[in-house]
Amino acid sequence: MPLNKNLKCILIIGSGPIVIGQACEFDYAGSQSLRSLREEGIKTILINSNPATIMTDPVMADHIYLKPLTAKSIIDILKKHPEIDAVLPTMGGQTALNLCIEADDKGIWQDFNVELIGVDIDAINITEDREKFRLLMQKIGVAVAPSKTVTSFLKGKEVAQEFGFPLVIRASFTLGGTGASIVYKEEDFDELLTRGLEASPIHEVIIDKALIGWKEYELELLRDANDNVTIICSIENMDPMGIHTGDSITVAPAMTLSDRTYQRMRDMAIKMMRSIGDFAGGCNVQFAVSPDEKEDIIAIEINPRVSRSSALASKATGYPIAKIASKLAIGYHLTELKNQITKTTSAYFEPTLDYVIVKIPRWNFDKFEGSDRTLGLQMKSVGEVMGIGRSFQEALHKATQSLEIKRNGLGADGKGYTNYDQIIQKLTYASWDRVFTIYDAIQMGIPLSRIHEITKIDMWFLKQYEELHFLEKEISKFTIDTIQKDLLLEAKQKGFADRQIAHMLSCLESQVYNKRIELSINRVYKLVDTCAAEFEAKTPYYYSTFEAEHQLKGEKPTVKNESIVTNKKKIVVLGSGPNRIGQGIEFDYCCVHGVMAAAECGYETIMINCNPETVSTDFDTADKLYFEPVFWEHIYDIIRHENPEGVIVQLGGQTALKLAEKLDRYGIKILGTSFKSLDLAEDRGSFSTLLKDLEIPYPDFGVAETADEALALADELDFPILVRPSYVLGGQGMKIVINKQDLEAHVIDLLRKIPNNKLLLDHYLDGAIEAEADAICDGENVYIIGIMEHIEPCGIHSGDSNATLPPFNLGDLVIEQIKDHTKKIALALNTVGLINIQFAIKDDQVYIIEANPRASRTVPFIAKAYGEPYVNYATKVMLGENKLTDFEFNPKLDGYAIKQPVFSFDKFHNVNKQLGPEMKSTGESILFIDSLRDDDFYELYTRRKMYLSK
Repeated sequence: MPLNKNLKCILIIGSGPIVIGQACEFDYAGSQSLRSLREEGIKTILINSNPATIMTDPVMADHIYLKPLTAKSIIDILKKHPEIDAVLPTMGGQTALNLCIEADDKGIWQDFNVELIGVDIDAINITEDREKFRLLMQKIGVAVAPSKTVTSFLKGKEVAQEFGFPLVIRASFTLGGTGASIVYKEEDFDELLTRGLEASPIHEVIIDKALIGWKEYELELLRDANDNVTIICSIENMDPMGIHTGDSITVAPAMTLSDRTYQRMRDMAIKMMRSIGDFAGGCNVQFAVSPDEKEDIIAIEINPRVSRSSALASKATGYPIAKIASKLAIGYHLTELKNQITKTTSAYFEPTLDYVIVKIPRWNFDKFEGSDRTLGLQMKSVGEVMGIGRSFQEALHKATQSLEIKRNGLGADGKGYTNYDQIIQKLTYASWDRVFTIYDAIQMGIPLSRIHEITKIDMWFLKQYEELHFLEKEISKFTIDTIQKDLLLEAKQKGFADRQIAHMLSCLESQVYNKRIELSINRVYKLVDTCAAEFEAKTPYYYSTFEAEHQLKGEKPTVKNESIVTNKKKIVVLGSGPNRIGQGIEFDYCCVHGVMAAAECGYETIMINCNPETVSTDFDTADKLYFEPVFWEHIYDIIRHENPEGVIVQLGGQTALKLAEKLDRYGIKILGTSFKSLDLAEDRGSFSTLLKDLEIPYPDFGVAETADEALALADELDFPILVRPSYVLGGQGMKIVINKQDLEAHVIDLLRKIPNNKLLLDHYLDGAIEAEADAICDGENVYIIGIMEHIEPCGIHSGDSNATLPPFNLGDLVIEQIKDHTKKIALALNTVGLINIQFAIKDDQVYIIEANPRASRTVPFIAKAYGEPYVNYATKVMLGENKLTDFEFNPKLDGYAIKQPVFSFDKFHNVNKQLGPEMKSTGESILFIDSLRDDDFYELYTRRKMYLSK
């Protein structure tokens, strides 16, 4: 059945602000869906309150409503757009599904004659209500863990008595495992049961018999209205049951599953999908498998929507699940659609991988002091990275190199744990760094059987680790001069970085690199093509690997490189790597706009990034995508291969900026602001000296590199003092101290965590107002795109503040100072592109806190509020294609826009929720108000000082 011609206009519900458990994978899904529907000539209307995403950009939909995700907003939109025929809620995560159910319960869809597509309400209810799900599985003959539904404390105690411990508590209708826990001991049960009942919006939990040590798998499915079902990807969790899939290291395709069991699992997944309702779209199914010869299979859950794993599966296979799911929702059959990669074969096929994918989550426990860092059923990670390699070992290494936690891969960097008790403790209570701890345990000589007994991780994975350890030991017997080509090639094929090999050979990284070049051990690039090269792929989506040379008779030795370099002028955009607090999806928004702007200027665009959740790593965002770690060795090899005109670093946040120094040293052109200027702004001491020369006020300061220097400075500066390290992200390590004891303790702690750092000590302007400005500079002129006033006082990180655009109570004198300082600083730093400057205002005097000559967190917010494509303009300025005078600026905003931070404290019990100079929010929403008399503004303003912590 082709396209349903009755569907002329579709409403899509987004997922709102980013929280732990629901991140930018839904921005990716929603963006794909909108593009997919518009290809069919369907009018699209979007509701989403998140200003940081590409999904809410004017280029994505016909009408975008940046409104709160409430039933009231839905009614407002349906009244304004009576032409809406259908709603697609499966692209916006749990938030969209919950809102869809609420609207259905209130009869909203019926009142406005709106059809629900992509899923049906029965399917949502069956899958979310764990008791209904259990009964359905029994009916269709699919095994589930013994479980009972509980709606009261007393009933919960009875079930625990019946099942015994350990057991699992899962809250109904929650996201990212909120309220879920494993209870090992009876004395913990009361507290954890109460937590689960409170977390569920319907105060219901299901108590399962715990399947401790069972293996966990996921399948991603698509189904059309003709009941054709295809399995897109199998994913194996390296971590056994008991750790939320969002916090697990996952591998695709499944590695340790026998074909017989996979076929059984496949049949069960199809049966489950068909049983939950008559709908067309995507689905994610999770299973547990017993770790013995029997390989018994138990169904855990089914999600009738695209999920976090769908984004991963899409990037892993090159099969755009959300795009195809949207086509199925509007009536197409799988047999009628084309494979998006080959453009010739059918979409009704199951991808085959000739490579391995490893996903590793990225945590931010350092932002939640006092939090329980043990991993469990409640998700705690804030982002993830993906590595692609020809073997599990290579993919694992590439994923660890992508994390940006100052590790070069597994081991071989002198940073491993060496204390036996600490290693055993970290293995026993699954820790965020267990991927490294396993290697440390093997290095220490702890037998694999013991590691398996503690972690229940399949022996196959542990043996892969052990092989890497044996290879490291072998390489360490040689020097850079004596190592043989075969051994060096094997190390590279297994993913070891040049830095790690240098550590093993006690030499410099550059010496390893030069040795590789001398021995012709070069990276080659392979296509991600969904069909193991059986059909020709048209999509330029690449990963790197190393191959042994093969030689045909009478020809030179050669390796096959599938990335063909064109003669076009090209630019590289460096992505922002994994999401984390302080650097989120707003930089992905900037990168995507940068790519689009460069393409408009006639450049071939090359994107380098390793985040599977984002639009920047979609296979058709840039002309070429290299899914590689944003890690020097990988970047440099791509640049050598492609020979671009230059590299854009100011759109990818701190990740890209940190590589500017090396790019500069290696003579690679940085497009836009030079490294010298970037470095000047990052170095707190040098920047303050520049301000002094410009006669621009700043708080009294001094620079210290030791605790003694800091204590001596304190006598001159007066408390309270704000301590700030250089070259950090999201206010990392910033703190207000009020006495010498606090100061000494914090400085010692900082220098231990970030050695050789220059610390800036400012006199903290107590009671000051904070404001910030974003601007574009072309080296001659400066255009301020927005000035925001923070509702919270100075001292709370700008990312955690409610920022109001335009300012609400800064006088003309203050505004003029802000404009004057912004222009002076942008020009003095020789800025070409974007710059963000933060100010403290006290007694009508404007002081400078800091300047960042790069895209900032607030740029997408200002662009959405004013309806102007500022990143597009800034990129064209960076490329030298345009001057500011070429653009007609016409910002439109009635009333005020407020950027509201969103926190995920509910994932971390017993954590100090006070706010301060270090950022803690995970996302943001946008709120439009007509006037300052608005109740929402009044409430924000009255609470403004409540959370300030020193």
